Amino acid sequence: MEHGYQPWSILALTFTNKAAGEMKERIAKIVGKDYAKMLWMGTFHSIFLRILRKEHELIGFPPNFTIYDAADSKSLVKAIIKELDLSDKNYKPGTVLGVISNAKNQLVTAEQYAANPSNRQSDARQNMPAISQIFVRYSNRCKQSGAMDFDDILLYTFLLFEQHPDVLAKWEQRFRYVLVDEYQDTNFAQHRIVWQLTHLHQHVCVVGDDAQSIYSFRGANIDNILTFKKIYNNVQMFKLEQNYRSTQNIVEAANSLIKKNQWQIQKEVFSENDRGEKLHLLDTHSDIEEAKVVVNNIRAIKRKEGCDYSDFAILYRTNAQSRVFEDTLRKEALPYRIYGGLSFYQRKEIKDVIAYFRLAVNPNDEEAFKRIINYPARGIGATTINKIVAAANQHGVSLWTVIGQADAYGLGVNKGTLAKIESFRQLIMQFMENAQTLPANQVGTMIVKQSGIMADIYQDATPENLSRQENVEELINGMEDFCEMRVEEGNENISLSDYLSEVSLLSDVDTDKGGDEHKITLMTIHSSKGLEFGTVFVVGMEEGLFPSEMVSGSPRAMEEERRLCYVAITRAKTHCFLSYAQCRFRFGQMEFSAPSRFLSDIASQYLDRNRTLLMSSRSLEDDVELPWQRKSRIASPNTSNFFKGYEEKEKARPFRPSSVTPSHPSIPSSVAPSRPSTPSTSVHSSTSSSTLTVGTHIVHNRFGRGEVLRLDGTGDNTKATVQFENVGTKQLLLKFAKFEVID
Repeated sequence: MEHGYQPWSILALTFTNKAAGEMKERIAKIVGKDYAKMLWMGTFHSIFLRILRKEHELIGFPPNFTIYDAADSKSLVKAIIKELDLSDKNYKPGTVLGVISNAKNQLVTAEQYAANPSNRQSDARQNMPAISQIFVRYSNRCKQSGAMDFDDILLYTFLLFEQHPDVLAKWEQRFRYVLVDEYQDTNFAQHRIVWQLTHLHQHVCVVGDDAQSIYSFRGANIDNILTFKKIYNNVQMFKLEQNYRSTQNIVEAANSLIKKNQWQIQKEVFSENDRGEKLHLLDTHSDIEEAKVVVNNIRAIKRKEGCDYSDFAILYRTNAQSRVFEDTLRKEALPYRIYGGLSFYQRKEIKDVIAYFRLAVNPNDEEAFKRIINYPARGIGATTINKIVAAANQHGVSLWTVIGQADAYGLGVNKGTLAKIESFRQLIMQFMENAQTLPANQVGTMIVKQSGIMADIYQDATPENLSRQENVEELINGMEDFCEMRVEEGNENISLSDYLSEVSLLSDVDTDKGGDEHKITLMTIHSSKGLEFGTVFVVGMEEGLFPSEMVSGSPRAMEEERRLCYVAITRAKTHCFLSYAQCRFRFGQMEFSAPSRFLSDIASQYLDRNRTLLMSSRSLEDDVELPWQRKSRIASPNTSNFFKGYEEKEKARPFRPSSVTPSHPSIPSSVAPSRPSTPSTSVHSSTSSSTLTVGTHIVHNRFGRGEVLRLDGTGDNTKATVQFENVGTKQLLLKFAKFEVID
């Protein structure tokens, strides 16, 4: 702007509304609010949605076309599968939608997909030969309903520019300079649209870190940033190599890891922060001990350093890993939150209200229509709805059109049902009229009251209904806030359509309204990108889990797993722990795994490789010692019986001895943490119970190392009370116990 570019000629694209908002705030402080609000700055989808609304006639959509979210799309695909009389076992809606989404992200239309023999052959091999038929019908039904899904926003933007060179020229001239954030996360469609807008003037600046490209499963293509210099002319590259977040040891450890990747832009990230401690390698016997060890460390560090629970994050490769940590945190009464849980806008009562909003703006919206025609219940059953759908499909019109001329379309329902349908139609028409003249907040409040939703959720004071009431009230509060902010920005006539355009594009990150600022965060590593914490635990560092067994045999996929590990480590400011379990339950059975190959990728000088006997319950009551400060010792009894009854569940499971670290060619002995050498006995059985005495040290299959405190009973009824290092005191029935004697 200082060089003469007007704010409206600058296009800045980001991946979240939150990031766009923060950028606008910073820019406003420099150039003033008036200039800042003229910038075209937002997410790919929000910016391209604005363009499509301006050019809607050229792509054959009404001005107030609506946006289908994932649930809407799934519902429509499910309906089409049923209409085509296809097996829902072969044609799972989620799988079909994945194929359709992938095609659109490659800028392939339904017609092009159906015309390609290789697609049909591929679908046939997957026992889904009718996918192209579903795709075509899905595309037609969306257009018939005046609706797009998220992928359509990109696809139709590309087609608009591709098929209308004059329109492309107009927007090329409008945007004299294009800036793109997080370019390593762009997919093929986003990359192509950026090229359309910039290939002539080539005034484009992209920012990104190829080492943090971890979203290929969403269509992100790392080659967009790796080959950028080959695509554009006279490219200048500026390497921003200073890390302001982490200690030097954390940064250098991450560098040593990522250098193992072949496909990357070479750089040397550095930190001028303190040297800091090494990364701590936590060797645990089971997922249960791993969780307990992590929780003990959180309590110890919090007490020692006086930090808040929000300074801690537990990062895992898969969502399923969270269960054991949740169980342990609940037992230890530590506050936590699952990041990326059910979004506010995905809750049922909110989706019901939003469906009314959508129908008030676009009565042809099929999914919104089907969702609320009988909610709250008004006596219009599934049979009647099916008749409406059948009539609409037969005549190629929307459901709304059918109920407006029931006789003309041969709906074939009795007078009583017809009266109920007409009452519903009149209600929606009233909402449509109000939506044309009143601001969004007033229309929203009116719809919630007059639709009957408020009466439905306020009919009793059950905990479930109280929660629903709070959610709907918060939705109205959000609408008030939305309108107020827009008014302050100088906008007038904030319509319901404007509000829907905003909320339809919100992500979990954008809708996070806080309230969790004093809780430990549990999340997948994919969800953690862009965040930072004082202390990070990267758990489940095992072959087959992280890296995932699904990437075996694919060098490019393995490199993305390594980038994922790089992202996890660099979330930490001060403390970084890498943990793995010798065994854990996966897919309903006990599995034994080798430590992750990524542990050997990290240069040894940055790893604390000693077997870290972590915070026991005793040390939490004493003057707290942190893991890197304490000596190995067995804690005295002091913890609650968290695992009471666990042995009963273990009785029927076979035990495979595993006294030595599982071998893996990529784990040198210098990295593999020490374990007890060959034990003095093999797996314990009742026949050798006499070898146990008070003071004997054992290694249990699930609880880890412990010391026998007491023996009671005889023969098959012999029980041992054992104090384990990390999980407290347990009583084991030796007849079924699974352990090894180590001295």
